[in-house]
Amino acid sequence: MTNLTGQTILIIGGSSGIGLATAQAAAAAGGIVTIASRSEANLRAAAATIPGASWRVLDTTSDSAVEAFFADGIVWDHVAISAASTKTGPARALPMADAYAAMDSKFWGAFRCARAVTIAPTGSLTLVSGGLAHRPNAGAVLQGAINAAVESLGRGLALELAPTRVNTVCPGLIDTPLLAKQGEAGRAARIATAVQKLPARRVGLAEDVAQAIIMLMGNRFATASTVVIDGGAAIA
Repeated sequence: MTNLTGQTILIIGGSSGIGLATAQAAAAAGGIVTIASRSEANLRAAAATIPGASWRVLDTTSDSAVEAFFADGIVWDHVAISAASTKTGPARALPMADAYAAMDSKFWGAFRCARAVTIAPTGSLTLVSGGLAHRPNAGAVLQGAINAAVESLGRGLALELAPTRVNTVCPGLIDTPLLAKQGEAGRAARIATAVQKLPARRVGLAEDVAQAIIMLMGNRFATASTVVIDGGAAIA
């Protein structure tokens, strides 16, 4: 098990889903955890489930908010960025305002934080992409492009920020609150399809992705890597 005892860890997007699971796992590994997201109410509720955690409000879509957040000069040992709120749809049907907002949230949000944060030379930055980067879907063209851009960003930052390590985790279908937004019928249908199709015979949980992120924090030889956690979707 990765030992993060005494190390400072910032989870951006840590109030729900993969981010929350990562924050909980980091705390269990001994880390001193701070979670950040836009909703104070969600942060308060999430922090109550993470022993010793603190929280700070951060809107990653705002240049000034990100710059102010990191102006305190804190040097973090590890940072993970999973914050994103994106609408999806076919390229010809998705309103341009939604398309811009999706890119601003997931890609530019990660970019803003990566350029402003200070991470120890022995530390790490982990980004979160998504399986559509490798297996495009006709109904979610933009999401595939954004996820691919996030992975490319991670590889480039691994060069620019060296020796600080930069990696990306690429989840497949994960049963998180985002999936629940499709409604119970939609969620159940996608899970049933995945159980039939995926070699793992189940959908992923936020904890599965969190384990990969924690591993990358602790592995001093991992950088410029994309770790795929998809239940075998790439070969299904």
